[in-house]
Amino acid sequence: MKCGSSFTRRRFIAMATAATVLPTGDFALGQSRAPTLDPDWADAGIVATRHSPYAKLKPVPVRAVTITPGFWSKRRQTNVESSIPSMRVELMEHGRMDNFLRLEGKSAAPQKGPVYSDSDIYKWVEAVGFALQSGPLPGLRASTDEMIGQVAAAQEPGGYLNTYFVESKRGDRMLPKTQTGGHELYCIGHLLQGGIAYYRATGDPTLLNAGVRFVDDFLLPGYGPAANQGPIVAGHPEIEMALIELYRTTGNRRYLELAGYILQGDPRIPLQERQIVYMFCGAPFTSRTKLEGHAVRAMYACCGATDYYLETGDPAYWKTLNRLWEDLAEHQLYVTGGVGARSDGEAFGNAYELPNETAYGESCAAIGNMMWNWRMLAASGDAKFTDVMERALYNGINSGMSLDGKLYCYRNPLAFDPSSGDKIRNPWYDTTCCPPNLERTFAALPGYFYSTSAEGVYVHFYDNSELQWQLDNGAKLAIKQTTQYPWEGTVHLAVTPASPEEFTLFVRIPGWSKRNTVKVNGSPVAGVTAGEYLPIKRRWSAGDAVELSFDMQPQAVHANLAVTDDRGRIAFERGPIVYCMEQLDQAVAAADAADFPRYTAQLTEATATVYQPELLEGVVVLEHPGALLPAEPGSLYQATLPSTEAAHPTTLRLIPYYAWSNRQLSAMQVWIPYRQG
Repeated sequence: MKCGSSFTRRRFIAMATAATVLPTGDFALGQSRAPTLDPDWADAGIVATRHSPYAKLKPVPVRAVTITPGFWSKRRQTNVESSIPSMRVELMEHGRMDNFLRLEGKSAAPQKGPVYSDSDIYKWVEAVGFALQSGPLPGLRASTDEMIGQVAAAQEPGGYLNTYFVESKRGDRMLPKTQTGGHELYCIGHLLQGGIAYYRATGDPTLLNAGVRFVDDFLLPGYGPAANQGPIVAGHPEIEMALIELYRTTGNRRYLELAGYILQGDPRIPLQERQIVYMFCGAPFTSRTKLEGHAVRAMYACCGATDYYLETGDPAYWKTLNRLWEDLAEHQLYVTGGVGARSDGEAFGNAYELPNETAYGESCAAIGNMMWNWRMLAASGDAKFTDVMERALYNGINSGMSLDGKLYCYRNPLAFDPSSGDKIRNPWYDTTCCPPNLERTFAALPGYFYSTSAEGVYVHFYDNSELQWQLDNGAKLAIKQTTQYPWEGTVHLAVTPASPEEFTLFVRIPGWSKRNTVKVNGSPVAGVTAGEYLPIKRRWSAGDAVELSFDMQPQAVHANLAVTDDRGRIAFERGPIVYCMEQLDQAVAAADAADFPRYTAQLTEATATVYQPELLEGVVVLEHPGALLPAEPGSLYQATLPSTEAAHPTTLRLIPYYAWSNRQLSAMQVWIPYRQG
């Protein structure tokens, strides 16, 4: 891997010296003052790119969008009423808060959990922060305030805050070997993001100030490019995007510059090639040519690099990001929007290496995929990024949490055999990164629905919802969506500016929809193209209505022939939903899970759709003609081709992939064998 870079230590020091920053303290003395925080904290989006010079789209805050009863409202209600509270209980029972209380002399419990356990608390707080941006939750806020106070009380006078590297492990802090695997910067990155989300929800900067103290009093004075500073490497990318979001929140450019330095890699920490590949850091980001290594690390590194581009406009970053995205879309993306093929290293595989039963598809990686595409969308306004976000959200992310909100998938395979003994959904994992990550994603969901630009407003996602916000020129605007999406393809938009206003409404035409129509006040609009935003420029007035109609015919899709695991198989999609077969739904049960692949789909026949309101909280089920091929007696390998004459005709019943494993253990497959005749 090429490790050269024009971003040298000398250049970094010169930039830091010349930059105009908001003072945050005397770093030489390690004494910080309270930071200057964004006074418009309640108006910030999930990623606060409203002032980013290279962002084409500006975010809409979570609080500006109300998701009304429909598809996502059930998920979000469950998240707030079941998932977030029950996960707090799990965190407490597994000692995550005892780790902090022990440092305050309030607990005698030993340290519990892996080296990165502090981040579990911080991601959970971030989930609460986003939930509070949608409305007051007094009980949840009170318990979270108490936890935040306990976290802040554990911080050392010098700013350091980590419950693992204390006592006998104190001497390991920020050693190069610790930075590569110790997750110190990963944890503080999540603290910063949790603190920022909570501040934007409540105006309370307690947790955020703790993160600023860590950065100002411990990190910046001690680590960086100067001769009197120690070297720095992310180990697990996360700190990069957190530092840049902190820069957006405070205006202190030193945070942005440190993130840029980390993205370039510090040559003073000698790393082996396998470490650079696995960690997806430690070498210049712009030297990357493909996605490889640990999938979550790679996605988070891409997020941080896109954030850096949005603030600096560095063309080398944009070129690299697009090259990596093409690798994702052409070689590494599961049909469910999941990423990460290998359990070994939780890693990307080679190009087209997309196994089904052994697929890892970690929930955090699918979330990282969505986070990265959100940033790429902000930079470009290109609907191809939104299409990937939608695919991941409805399938590879949504599958990660059970319908009751209390069980989680760490990995999300595309085929499953229960005889393996694997229990795919669990209430707790000792590495519990995925549950609070899912919770923060569902809590933040309203903030992904819309963006604004100098031209007007973009509509990204469709569900029953109400927007109350403003255009970039300050003109007030309301948009109300009425739809049965994703089960039906018609979406009604009521567009209501406070006064007549000329602007462009950009509505996304999903790439999966083959036939589409758009009408404004009953009149058809020309130029509708799948996979693009349709710009509708006019003088809008209260009472204007837009009707979108998408093609909801079920589609049988096949993979590139280079994907050997899917050769001779098809998958079914309808709208944004990917489907799967569970063995328990089939009319003719296979003898056991090992025989489940004997089901085949008849390609010459049509698929029927049936909405079943009582099944899996209400889903459209697909019914497709198929056959159950007979088991072949005899030796393992035979010289004659199998006969299909004795195939037993049947109907294949398919449910949405996100809802699998919500009833009982059952074999499952997304990619189904097919036959032409």
